[in-house]
Amino acid sequence: MASAQNSVSIDRSTVERIVRQVALEYLGREKRGPAPVLTVQASSRHMHVCREDMDVLFGPGTDLTVQRPLYQEGFYAANETVTIVGPRSRIISNLRILGPMRKQSQVELAFTDAIMLGFNDLPIRLSGNIAGTPGAVIIGPKGVVELKEGVIRAAIHVHMNPTEAGYFGVKQGDMMKLRIGGASGVTFNKVHVRIDPTSRLNVHMDTDEANACGLHLTKDVELFK
Repeated sequence: MASAQNSVSIDRSTVERIVRQVALEYLGREKRGPAPVLTVQASSRHMHVCREDMDVLFGPGTDLTVQRPLYQEGFYAANETVTIVGPRSRIISNLRILGPMRKQSQVELAFTDAIMLGFNDLPIRLSGNIAGTPGAVIIGPKGVVELKEGVIRAAIHVHMNPTEAGYFGVKQGDMMKLRIGGASGVTFNKVHVRIDPTSRLNVHMDTDEANACGLHLTKDVELFK
């Protein structure tokens, strides 16, 4: 008994369309050039301070002083530190301030920091988005500030400049993925894109996230859409 065979024919226009699409994708990858160098860093708990709160905590007219520069140009870890008092009257001392000063004060904690201080459900926010977040008491060498809001868990995010954003095909506010290789093999699925002309390609995660993925043990990292 003869077997029936089905044949599928593709018209010439469909073939040409597929060839054009493949060629354009290939040329697009070639045009992007080499991948920019990616740096992934763990950001430990810290505070950003405004001018008004700086005056109270350290004295009128005082300025932050540089302990060491950070990866992004113009940003630095300051010599100045404070003590934060949480809801359970528990404290973390030597909470370092990062400069330069900002329009609003805020504190960024890792999950374990938050639990230790008594914040059981601290919101995950991008830096600067502090509306409706918990507050805390901040103690400096010259005075005390009661923050009404501004304590957050910082969302994992990537800084990049417009050229780097063009390479990845992303825009401000997009989400990307970050794969960390090694024994843990973790992929973060909600990496917020932050674009600024002065930025260098740099992912920030908190210390809990870095420890969970074994960041310090591997250089196998990949950022993608």
